[in-house]
Amino acid sequence: MRKALGLAALLATLVVLTSAWEYFRDGTLSLLSAENIRNQLTWVGLFGILSLGQSLVIITGGIDLSVGSVVALVGCSLAMLLDSGKGMDPALAIPIVLGLSVLIGVWHGFLVSKVRLQPFIVTLCGLFLYRGAARFMTGDRSQGFGGAYAGLRELGKGFVFENIPIPFLFLIGLAILVGAFLHLSPQGRHLFALGANEESARFSGVNTDRLKMAAYVLCSLLSGWAAILLAFKVPSIGSSDFGNFYELYAIAGAVLGGCSLRGGSGHILGIAIGASLIVLLRNIVVILGIPSQMEYVVIGSAILIGVGLDEVFSRKRQIRTRTS
Repeated sequence: MRKALGLAALLATLVVLTSAWEYFRDGTLSLLSAENIRNQLTWVGLFGILSLGQSLVIITGGIDLSVGSVVALVGCSLAMLLDSGKGMDPALAIPIVLGLSVLIGVWHGFLVSKVRLQPFIVTLCGLFLYRGAARFMTGDRSQGFGGAYAGLRELGKGFVFENIPIPFLFLIGLAILVGAFLHLSPQGRHLFALGANEESARFSGVNTDRLKMAAYVLCSLLSGWAAILLAFKVPSIGSSDFGNFYELYAIAGAVLGGCSLRGGSGHILGIAIGASLIVLLRNIVVILGIPSQMEYVVIGSAILIGVGLDEVFSRKRQIRTRTS
């Protein structure tokens, strides 16, 4: 919780400093405009959902590099099934693509828990496989919904009470569910134990293989749901760039939010704030007129600083524990 409060303070500091810079530069406050806040909260919701899924895998000591490609495959599959209003009923198409994401999670979990392959290798291969599959089945052509499904498209770009983005509400609801699972259920405590020391968890009677499988399934399922919301938000879906680099945003949000890449730690509130920080950094790049090519430099630097500080503080805590 202390780390989450620190992240919230950093988030507020960045908002204040950027707003002050913008105001003294040209007398505007576009960062704090209602339209910009609504737009950024939409992206916080979308990236936050991806970070929630990624955090479950990272807590186990694993990683999922295929998130962006899963988003592309699910989004393109949904667009093809619906076919601009001439295809399948959405009530059937949406469960099918969510089922596809679950199958991907089962496949990852099986290879990691049963075949004992490294999560990095499994999901790196998935990154190439699912992106390639999306490009092959679409023939590298952009997909879309035309003028159809106006109601469903509100899921990705609509608002409640004209100001609260629907994807942000989904993030809140999913964060509550995932937080209850992680912090209140025995299975959640077992997940942390697995990430901290898998061998000890296994000797304590924890079914580590089942937990790993569940983590990868939930990660892919949340990625699939985010893909659906993203597909309904954007005007068209290009298989070569839809969801591109989103796995990095998901990892960044989880790591900045307090999930150690060694596993065994993480907090839902911190993860949500970490995702917000990533979105804010992307927005600051635009508002301050920083060249768009520098976006990844800014985000990469922020991740490096965040991980570095976390490592320093962790070592200090370990030293204090040993000496006390």
